[in-house]
Amino acid sequence: MRTLELTRSESKPETQTMSGAQAVVQALIDEGTELMFGYPGGAIMPVYDALYDVEDKLEHVLTRHEQGAVHAAQGYARATGKVGVCLATSGPGATNLITGIADAQIDSTPLVCITGQVHSHLLGTDAFQETDVIGISMPVTKWNYQVTRAEEIPEAIAKAFYIARSGKPGPVLVDITKDAQFEQLDYAYKPFGGMRSYQPVSALNSKAIEQAAELINSAKKPFVLFGQGIILSGAEQEFKTFIEKAGLPAAWTIMGLSALESDHYLNVGMLGMHGNYGPNKLTNECDVLIAVGMRFDDRVTGDLSRYAKQAKVVHLEIDPAEINKNVHADVPVLGDAKASLKALTELVEPKSNEEWLACFRALEREEREAVINEELNPSSPIMTMGEVIDEINTASKGDAIVVTDVGQHQMVACRYAKFNESKSMITSGGLGTMGFCLPAAIGAKMGCPEKEVVAVIGDGGFQMTIQELGTIFQAKTAVKIVVLNNEFLGMVRQWQELFFDKRYASTTMVNPDFQTIVKGYGIRTRKVEVREDLAEAVAEMMMYEGSYFLEVLVGKENNVFPMVPTGASVSEIRLK
Repeated sequence: MRTLELTRSESKPETQTMSGAQAVVQALIDEGTELMFGYPGGAIMPVYDALYDVEDKLEHVLTRHEQGAVHAAQGYARATGKVGVCLATSGPGATNLITGIADAQIDSTPLVCITGQVHSHLLGTDAFQETDVIGISMPVTKWNYQVTRAEEIPEAIAKAFYIARSGKPGPVLVDITKDAQFEQLDYAYKPFGGMRSYQPVSALNSKAIEQAAELINSAKKPFVLFGQGIILSGAEQEFKTFIEKAGLPAAWTIMGLSALESDHYLNVGMLGMHGNYGPNKLTNECDVLIAVGMRFDDRVTGDLSRYAKQAKVVHLEIDPAEINKNVHADVPVLGDAKASLKALTELVEPKSNEEWLACFRALEREEREAVINEELNPSSPIMTMGEVIDEINTASKGDAIVVTDVGQHQMVACRYAKFNESKSMITSGGLGTMGFCLPAAIGAKMGCPEKEVVAVIGDGGFQMTIQELGTIFQAKTAVKIVVLNNEFLGMVRQWQELFFDKRYASTTMVNPDFQTIVKGYGIRTRKVEVREDLAEAVAEMMMYEGSYFLEVLVGKENNVFPMVPTGASVSEIRLK
């Protein structure tokens, strides 16, 4: 019978003797972890044994695959703003985390991933289920570390959380040998206070703020591009105050979506390859480009040699590595977006920029006539993805968290979904990971049980992590799942149509009966084949208290427009 009681530390605790595995669990509790995702195995079994004693303090969710665990941790982190935690064993368990870790790294999602490892005396011997996860994960983590002695565990875990959440967030991995989990140590928790070699946030440069304000105040056609940095810094209100005072039209990257409410009068839409017509065209007409918390990804910029060459660029960014990486910044402003925006707002002059804003409205009308009205046309013979998203907007009133997978449905959801609050769009941006959505939606719902969470998935991505229906079944997670079924790998097929002479190589999907599969997991399900049933089915789904699966048959060969072809300038965006 165990005598050790693991509890959250309210003050500096006295030293307690415990095993390394118990120290892992206690450190997680001391860091404020309440929920984690994982899959057990031999090398991490001592930690799972320690978890058995603290089920009332630290909830563990058993996913059906380690990739599901890491994506669920991502969804939890993105929806709550907290650090996501996942647990896996050595070898294949650890390597199955890598895709999600890479996804978290490029999308700046704070994760702590803990993996078990073989006994330290077996390291390097190709022992059963031994993999060099430190070497494998090094390029896709913010920090990683291998623990071989129990006494290292408290500091390693504390340091992991500090690095994951500070500055520009990201994933960290702590690999713990099995003997370190069994060893005894004198445990005393101490929060990590930083290190000289790591400066997560640069001090604000008042001269740079002044120069940025001068450019903005003198601009005739200023234009703001904003990304996830607004959300990560909690700067939504500061950002809104800034653009409202200076009358700045603002467009978002898909990672910045929901940082500014959809119906805000200065929100001019989405940037990038399938973004809105106006923001893309007018990027090459503005005279001052203000980038806030975004990294000038290639999907946003198109051909860099023809990107905003006429404009002076102000770049507000927390990560020095992003400054001048892709686009030269005339005025770089290093620092946390919240502090930078607050300082900048004090110096900018009140303006309305009505004539400049009218240019965006004119191009918005042009896009609506050429694209949006057709996508949302109730009299067209074929149901579209946009119609489904529009019905979700009607039912949710913009208050739901929408999680997407990757593909055509992702771009359509980003274009048409409406949001009232921040942290309401969760998607795989930089890595574009198919299979992300279903487990990420589970994590988001568990992190925000009071919110409706709608997973919007294509039939291809759904089948990549379809086994996580088992997690929903066991954990009784009330996720609303919408599969937009076009029986194609839609985005690849679109490119094949436009650029490969309609040679549809390996993009046709012969799908199983999703309804039968989902019913096997005890999830309420419905299939919509005609438009007349769509609104009622979506309303029923959103009203239902438990998990719900809605399959909608949409046009097989519909395309997503506007589109900036690869290698083209953003001003060459196509409406058709």
